[in-house]
Amino acid sequence: MRDFVQKLVEQFNTEANRDRVSVVQYSRDAEANFYLNSYTTKGEILNSVRALRHRGGRPLNTGAALQYVRDNVFTASAGSRRQEGVPQILILLSGGRSSDNVDVPASALKESGISIFGIGTRNSSREVQRIANDPTYAQSINEFSDLPSVQQQFISSLNNVLGEVKPMTPTGPGKTDSHTSLEDSRPSPSLQSVPCRLDACTRLQTLISDAEDVVFLLDGSDGTRSSFPAMRDFVERLVERLNVSENRDRVSVVQYSRDPEAHFYLNTYSRKEDVLDTVRGLRHKGGRPLNTGAALQYARDSVFTASSGSRRVEGVPQLLILLSGGKSFDNVDTPASSLKELGVLIFAIGTRNSDSRELQGISHAPRYALSVSDFADLPSVQQQLFNNIDTVFVEGTSIPTTTIGKKKPNRLPLLPLGFYVCSDAQRRDVVFLLDGSDATRNGFPAMKEFVQRMVDRLDIAEDRDRVSVVQYSRDAEVHFYLNTYTTKEDILDGVRSLRHKGGRPLYTGAGLQYVRDNVFTASSGSRRLEGVPQILVLLSGGRSSDNVDAAASSLKELGVLTFGIGSRGSDSRELQRISYDPNYALTVSDFSELPNVQEQLLASVKAVAIPVTPTLPTATAEYTTPRKDVVFLLDGSDGTRNSFPAMRDFVQRVVEQFDIEANKDRVSVVQYSRDAEVHFYLNSHTTKGEILNSLRALRHRGGRPLNTGAALQYVRDNVFTASSGSRRLEGVPQILILLSGGRSSDNVDAAASSLKELGVFTLGIGSRASDSRELQRISTDPSYALSVTDFSELPNVQAQLLASVQAVAVPVTPTSPTGMCMAELYES
Repeated sequence: MRDFVQKLVEQFNTEANRDRVSVVQYSRDAEANFYLNSYTTKGEILNSVRALRHRGGRPLNTGAALQYVRDNVFTASAGSRRQEGVPQILILLSGGRSSDNVDVPASALKESGISIFGIGTRNSSREVQRIANDPTYAQSINEFSDLPSVQQQFISSLNNVLGEVKPMTPTGPGKTDSHTSLEDSRPSPSLQSVPCRLDACTRLQTLISDAEDVVFLLDGSDGTRSSFPAMRDFVERLVERLNVSENRDRVSVVQYSRDPEAHFYLNTYSRKEDVLDTVRGLRHKGGRPLNTGAALQYARDSVFTASSGSRRVEGVPQLLILLSGGKSFDNVDTPASSLKELGVLIFAIGTRNSDSRELQGISHAPRYALSVSDFADLPSVQQQLFNNIDTVFVEGTSIPTTTIGKKKPNRLPLLPLGFYVCSDAQRRDVVFLLDGSDATRNGFPAMKEFVQRMVDRLDIAEDRDRVSVVQYSRDAEVHFYLNTYTTKEDILDGVRSLRHKGGRPLYTGAGLQYVRDNVFTASSGSRRLEGVPQILVLLSGGRSSDNVDAAASSLKELGVLTFGIGSRGSDSRELQRISYDPNYALTVSDFSELPNVQEQLLASVKAVAIPVTPTLPTATAEYTTPRKDVVFLLDGSDGTRNSFPAMRDFVQRVVEQFDIEANKDRVSVVQYSRDAEVHFYLNSHTTKGEILNSLRALRHRGGRPLNTGAALQYVRDNVFTASSGSRRLEGVPQILILLSGGRSSDNVDAAASSLKELGVFTLGIGSRASDSRELQRISTDPSYALSVTDFSELPNVQAQLLASVQAVAVPVTPTSPTGMCMAELYES
């Protein structure tokens, strides 16, 4: 294996700004032998490879190793140039079956734009195929001594794929070479020279070319034999409307019944005539049963791939148009979700024999599933399909666009989850989490002085930098929040007055969770939802007595950039796991030496572009008049019969505070128990008087069980829609206020997540009979979940609710996928 790596490295062009190499070895856990930025010459790399020694250990945790390289090696601090558009390649050599799950980390790597190649032995070849981006990227040998026999083939595969890889996250204007090989895998000079500034966000709009990758997935089972000619004609008419060429629109057609078959891939043809000729020659496949789920998975794994011509990593929109004439024999939910997570937009068309709910579940949104009596009626929905595609592009971008068959302006790419926010304001929210346990009594004055010096370097103002300080030992205590002080003098006074907390044991995990749930929140002054960088600086003098991993991961998922600083009493590995990146964990012998790492900490902050969790995934537009769309979802089950009048009065009082008039606030009320019922939609009433009259007329619904999950899904699909008066696509904040008096009988997680992904801010209020954890999971942030003993006490939380509503109902500017340069946002 070592010799094989040496021979591969020999093929690379490892000189300044060309190819970079890292080597990681793993068994039970993973260890980086060197990072992408450890060496700059081929000689140094080869010397390190030759010096590699077998690690040993068991079991074999390939899944954990994949996650490790994603989180610790393919990062800017470890030398990755992903944000410059440099292709990211992982070569896995695995000699056995993994003891842990590999699917989730493999998917995470692929979604990050990393091309995975694998070589396995007879014991691991199937698993390696699943891990690789495409089964063709995986090779199998009897044992690793046979590696020389596949070396040349492997290098050819690498070169072929590199020829298809383009920059994954361009940050400025310019074109890249059409071909990249092992001898030329650096970013183009034009990409390298682009400064990271706000205008890069707007310049990006002109970078993405007019292009779509369109895949038709056709039901070729026995049930569609007579109507297949109509399906074929429909595809032909759609292709006629496309601008087919290698650099514009690309088309693929797949037919399926029991199993799928690709008639041609996205890169098979580059001329419209060739595509049309093949479509006209399509013959019905036949067969049964109808396995739509397997076909969707096939399209994901074998068609929407770089090797098959997909340009997903370049930001080109990926469209799947499904024509299905019956109910699937297998499960469709998992593969449909997998396609959506990949960023594929799915539009489904069915007949009277299809399962309409199944098609709605498969489609990008339920309203994009169309139905005809028979496929002979397809011409009647053709224009509606075009309109739906247009609408989705408006949802997925921040500029209007038209699509098939019309002149298309340049547009931003449809973004997968995990994009980057670009900001012109030098702002950040910085939280200091200080170990105040018994062990740091002597070092606490030095910690306090360190915080003072850091604050001195910040630009403190309400609209610039904000600071919070938390001290912890057994439990955590906030000294001041992000919105407590607005001047540097006040913050410095607050820091100088800090007193050591004391106590034991040291619960760092609980301290991390506390700042996540109570400090990095809108009500505490966090501007995370506005795209302001969230930074946590942890000073810890000992090893934690509780588990830190879940809380640290939770902060990372929230987009918080954590820096850990420890002393000789700390656990360095623990600090590395807590930190956003292992390189952001710093160590001093004693906290009196903190000045020695101060500049290093500042440099780390300057160097990184922070990924921000996309809490507002919808396109948003700037506006100056505060507006909001507010939906009240009321528990009308048997359990709330006595308290319903108090709920109704509460809604009335809250509405009294709104500005109900044309183009201002809109309100809807939905009541639910077993199922949900709309009393009025967001566009039903235009005056406050009309809304209040309708509220006064509300009657308790009754019924059981309490299906909160179904109700959440109902408001997502039927109320937060343009036809019901939602102005989500105009950038108007979407707010859901849930009043629930009991624990749900169905699952709430999927529906709650779906609302969050739509950009809806959910605030939950429960009574003593409610499940507080359930309400926290439903709410956009756990701090938005409120509780009263009985709904007669709702007036006690009214002011807090209104403050939360006011905090989220703020103007939002369009987001962009470019990197936000911390170097620009931090001034020494």
